[in-house]
Amino acid sequence: MSLFIVGLDNTIVNIALPSMRRDLHASLSDLQWIIDAYTVVLAGLLMLSGSTADRIGRRRTFQAGLMLFTLGSLLCSLSPSLGWLVGARALQAVGGSMLNPVAMSIITNTFTDPRERARAIGVWGGVVGLSMALGPLIGGVLVASVGWQAIFWINIPMGLIAFVLCALFVPESRAPRPRPVDPVGQILIIALLAGLTYGIIEAPSAGWSSAQTVGCFTGAALALACLVPYELRRAEPLINPRFFRSIPFAGATLIAICGFAALGGFLFLNTLYLQDALGHTALHAGLLTLPMAGLTAVCAPLSGRIVGSAGPRLPLLIAGTAMGLSALMLTDLTAHTPLWRLMASYVLFGLGFGMLNAPITNTAVSGMPRTQAGVAAAVASTSRQIGQSLGVAVVGSLVISAVHGPLRTGLPPASHVGWWIVAACGVAVLLLGILTTGRWAGRTAERTAERLIHGSTETAETA
Repeated sequence: MSLFIVGLDNTIVNIALPSMRRDLHASLSDLQWIIDAYTVVLAGLLMLSGSTADRIGRRRTFQAGLMLFTLGSLLCSLSPSLGWLVGARALQAVGGSMLNPVAMSIITNTFTDPRERARAIGVWGGVVGLSMALGPLIGGVLVASVGWQAIFWINIPMGLIAFVLCALFVPESRAPRPRPVDPVGQILIIALLAGLTYGIIEAPSAGWSSAQTVGCFTGAALALACLVPYELRRAEPLINPRFFRSIPFAGATLIAICGFAALGGFLFLNTLYLQDALGHTALHAGLLTLPMAGLTAVCAPLSGRIVGSAGPRLPLLIAGTAMGLSALMLTDLTAHTPLWRLMASYVLFGLGFGMLNAPITNTAVSGMPRTQAGVAAAVASTSRQIGQSLGVAVVGSLVISAVHGPLRTGLPPASHVGWWIVAACGVAVLLLGILTTGRWAGRTAERTAERLIHGSTETAETA
């Protein structure tokens, strides 16, 4: 249930953006903040929430996340202005950071039998596709019949029911030796993500060479420059830079960023195109995007089976090729692009994105010691959120800079640069899929695992 409401949030909010823009008198950059206020905060807190759950209890942390997400949803629906909505979205993200990674820890600790655990994770993964498939349809119905506020109401009863069910049926669990708190690393990660995202989103209005934009990018670069050496000196860092010596892990991180940047950019541009340029209602736009979400729902479990039997290479090649071709079909988009072409593009993108998720996690933990697999998977989850926030920020800002005149006539030609970026992300997924699944990549993962095991042994002996 927690994954359903968090997954639903990805597609349901995008459908409501044009309605929000009209009611709140928001600019296009304001719409970017409605999305990125959530994804940036979520990405910045995922690692902290996971380690906190290991320390104080996974059920307790999970229930706190449900309450915060539910409260944030209620405040979103009551927001009288853009500022209040963005703040409520950030609160939603604080709660959301305590849901998915903590719920996965609960599943792995509750289902100790490997076969039962595999079935539970299969159900878990299937909900991702289901929530994405229902998001556009539910969002379109609610926006058309009630208003954009209603898209947040659906989270409230589900969050309360999940809270009660968790109290009744989920056992409490903690890690036998939780990782220590790393406040400096956490602050540096948030500064890096916030500075980079703010600089990109506000650049069209402030100017790409303005003091504000340069200052944001400089601050983000300094945060990264301080983060790496600081984390290398820690015995148990929040994010271990040594992981990136493994080509499969580094590649999985980049694949997650590129793939989810493509998703964020695709959803953002497509929603504005269907409703603001073509004049469709939210319900009609939601129905038009059902092929994309439906293919994602069908292909996600199929991808998991292929990864289990043949490895991650084939799904990654399909994902990169399909997503790249999908965006390439829209690089000359006009207000008169035929419907069959849009549908073909949506089907291709749904196929590609459906194949993407399973190999990312598999490649990230490939060759990692079992004691580090959870941290590696958490980094992959963080990379997904970073990618989506950057996709909305970069694609949105470049398209906004290219719009001349009203959106109805100015958006289709201005969107071409955005679709080229989405296509480039697809090509990057394809190339990284080839690079990270070969023998050389496997050997780097083995060497990295040996070093990590050796380092962990030395740390334990010292302690």
